[in-house]
Amino acid sequence: MPSVYEKYALKPVINASGRMTILGVSTPAPEVREAVAFGLDHYFELKDLVDKSGAYIARLLDVEDAVVVSCASAGIAQSVAAVIVRGDPYRLEHLHAHDHGVPSEIVLAKGHNVNFGAPVGTMVNLGGGTLVEAGYANECSPAQLAAAIGPNTAALLYIKSHHCVQKSMLSVAEAAEVARAHGLPLIVDAAAEEDLRLYDRLGADLVIYSGAKAIEGPTSGLVLGKRQYVEWVKQQSGGIGRAMKVGKEGILGLTRAIERYLATEPESGAAMVAKMTPFIEGLNRLSGISARVVWDGAGRDIARTEIAFDEQQLGYHAREAVSALQAGNPAIYCRGYRANEGKIEIDVRSVNPDQLAQIQDAIARLGQEKR
Repeated sequence: MPSVYEKYALKPVINASGRMTILGVSTPAPEVREAVAFGLDHYFELKDLVDKSGAYIARLLDVEDAVVVSCASAGIAQSVAAVIVRGDPYRLEHLHAHDHGVPSEIVLAKGHNVNFGAPVGTMVNLGGGTLVEAGYANECSPAQLAAAIGPNTAALLYIKSHHCVQKSMLSVAEAAEVARAHGLPLIVDAAAEEDLRLYDRLGADLVIYSGAKAIEGPTSGLVLGKRQYVEWVKQQSGGIGRAMKVGKEGILGLTRAIERYLATEPESGAAMVAKMTPFIEGLNRLSGISARVVWDGAGRDIARTEIAFDEQQLGYHAREAVSALQAGNPAIYCRGYRANEGKIEIDVRSVNPDQLAQIQDAIARLGQEKR
């Protein structure tokens, strides 16, 4: 039989960009795949599975309640809908039909209004909310967040992500204080974050994680937090959540992935540095290329290789390198967020030493092809 790559005329991919949705995010461990297979092969009373798996996850994480959703983006939309609908059966079924005369504004720092592959605002709108920006693109203090709150505010939203502006931004704990002072819930989108307990302990009412990023589960999401709010998120299965439902296989797969995640020592930044050191040394032997270790901009213990391209010496720009690497076979995906500055990054978490050698060879060939 032909391989999947042959059957659909697909190129193999080397994922040097990290846990990215556009590449399928991660590759779950065998025991997680076994849980997914069990889910596919058996029937359940779905509400019972949702409730009891959520309660089990909540016990694992020492939080009030939890629910598995289809992805982190769905978690944002359903959390927003939850704080607007607040259990009202009519609003649940007619959320977008007309204005309901209840608070529906979602306040977040302007520097958190980002596009993570889709705009944050789109997810808020999908949940029936209207986005209200606080502060400025380069700063938001607790006072500036509070100043954006009004009589129509339903919740505060905090995006914990490398996509966001990092400098001069209030912390999650400070946002939680503002929320408490105004009697409002705080929703934290922590999709790629690694600590599954931190933001709940810092005072968030709902915290959203991607099931497929740090946790390395199947495509899924996790919403955890205060019991009443999580219950309102669950109720969205009879509203907008119906269009973004998670399957039984996703629920069981993510639950097993969380168990494994909590029991497994994560790869440290120091281990990543050791893994990439020979790669960096090889790159630095190439003319017009300079490489070094850089650390995750959002403060996670993730080390990456930064590669700077001397356009004048090489005859091509880093943006061209990003495109050329993706066009190759295998396609090599790096982090190109700073390509406009002449730099790219290589995330080594999903890359083995042989693939690092392939990346180095591909970069070396770029220089030869441009001569």
